[in-house]
Amino acid sequence: MVKSVSPRALWGSLLLGAMLGMPTFANADLYVAVGKNSESESTVKLELDREYSLAHWQPGLSLRLAGGVLLLPGNEGDDNAALIVTPAFRYTFADTATQPFVEAGIGGALFLNTRYEGRNLSTAFQFEDRVAAGLHVGRGEVALAFTHYSNADIKKPNNGLDMVTLGYRHPL
Repeated sequence: MVKSVSPRALWGSLLLGAMLGMPTFANADLYVAVGKNSESESTVKLELDREYSLAHWQPGLSLRLAGGVLLLPGNEGDDNAALIVTPAFRYTFADTATQPFVEAGIGGALFLNTRYEGRNLSTAFQFEDRVAAGLHVGRGEVALAFTHYSNADIKKPNNGLDMVTLGYRHPL
């Protein structure tokens, strides 16, 4: 059975498309991740990101800045989507062919709705805590990530949302 795309998810996708045309993202990489969230629903994340070397502070250290959309289709008719900003510090190990890396960061998300699958998020703004590990594969890279969204008790209830994703980053 094919699920229809909600208007919110469509608007989020259109905003990502508009971002692709912006000059500041002209040298960005495309990051696509799929996974499951704490509601056992599928999750899709589409981002444009750039990596900036911080090797002058520490060899192997970089800063990854990303922006995009998070799409959360639901079974209860309350699909959701969010605009996300994801900064992360990355450490790349040894100069091997696969260049394994770990990264962690705290960003933000602006959800289109404060409800998702019966879960009350309380606020549209949510902090995004993310940790990931990955490898370079060919010209791109794959990463396994754990992400937690929460309003940090700005307003009760603070029913956050967790997700595990597998993503692929490809240079444009």
